[in-house]
Amino acid sequence: MEEKNEILTGEVLTSLADATPLALAEAIAARLDEKKGREVKVLEVGEKTSIADYFVLCTGNSSTHVKALAGEAEDYISKRGVEPDNVEGRGNHSWIVLDYGNVIVHVFSREARDFYNLDKLYGDTKTVLEY
Repeated sequence: MEEKNEILTGEVLTSLADATPLALAEAIAARLDEKKGREVKVLEVGEKTSIADYFVLCTGNSSTHVKALAGEAEDYISKRGVEPDNVEGRGNHSWIVLDYGNVIVHVFSREARDFYNLDKLYGDTKTVLEY
């Protein structure tokens, strides 16, 4: 039986503590989409890199939106029983990375996403989900 966490809003969330990396990536992507993240994608990168199985990519409308999206994703997944191993970029708000081991979340400003171009770098990988 899956552990459930109840949020103050009355929303009951299923724990992701034992979820597969794909299920975790999909949950994060769905939340980013709900919070108006743009160009949300889940890429299966495990065959191209040893650092993760999946990348979640998302673009925010402004530096404030980038910070809010990353914070919302981290908070939402934390309430579902999973904490990031590391978070980078909180100070600059143009690219924030949440590292969940097998899933790495990249929340970019438009300029940072264009500059780093992970979409092209990992363009020959399978896109599992796209909003």
